Amino acid sequence: MKHIKPLVALCVLLPMAVFAQTNTPRVDQREVNQEARIQQGASSGSLTQRETARLENGQQHVQNIETRAKADGVVTRQERGRMHHAQEVQSQHIYNQKHDRQHDFNHNGRVDRFAGRR
Repeated sequence: MKHIKPLVALCVLLPMAVFAQTNTPRVDQREVNQEARIQQGASSGSLTQRETARLENGQQHVQNIETRAKADGVVTRQERGRMHHAQEVQSQHIYNQKHDRQHDFNHNGRVDRFAGRR
């Protein structure tokens, strides 16, 4: 009986420790936020279809980095840094594409020209 209790405790705590090492809630939440920004831009017309497709490919790249980092069961500081950097770059791409004055307000797949002064 003395040997069974520590064994049971080890069996319960070991999977939690492994899960905690691969848990990346900030990265996951940021991915959700960035995907929402892309969808908002596509629905509002501030992103063209081509820009939306490129940004979604960029999001897939970030998800691939995260998947590779989690593959061995441990996300190291270097891997977290790499994920953070990839998300920073993607965030800047989203901002640049949403504010580049190329619009598709009528969602016909063509870039709408800016009606203001040239």
